Amino acid sequence: MSKKITISCEIEVFDSEKELNEQDKNLLLAAKQIMDNAYAPYSNFFVGAAVLLENGKIITGSNQENAAYPSGLCAERVAIFHASSQYPEQTIKAIAVVAKSGVQILNKPVTPCGSCRQVIAEYETKFSAPIRIIMSGQSGPVYISKSVSDLLPLMFTSKSL
Repeated sequence: MSKKITISCEIEVFDSEKELNEQDKNLLLAAKQIMDNAYAPYSNFFVGAAVLLENGKIITGSNQENAAYPSGLCAERVAIFHASSQYPEQTIKAIAVVAKSGVQILNKPVTPCGSCRQVIAEYETKFSAPIRIIMSGQSGPVYISKSVSDLLPLMFTSKSL
């Protein structure tokens, strides 16, 4: 006999970034600024990410494409891996992700891809602490998740091994 379960997620929605607290605004601004450094000649899709560490430092990254797909890296992983390599003992408190397209105006938030969600899950597990995820497009609403578990239900972690 089978049974159904319901898995839910909780995402806080703000009408615009103007409604965010100062710390979240600053993190989103850092992601927007680094977004312009993205190397995206193939997709024309520019992504910036900013990671807030427990010590208050903000580490940024932008997506880096390569003609030999999938050799590039998403902005989220660039920022997280850089933060981890420079500050390996610092807990990641939050990550802001923002994107713009050379083809259309993005008026809704961009969300991390599956690979980035899995990497965020790894660092939540490593530090036994949730990572807030702040997501935005070029304009419009901002989504905030308290943990990657809201974006990646039934996630695979080291506890699964």
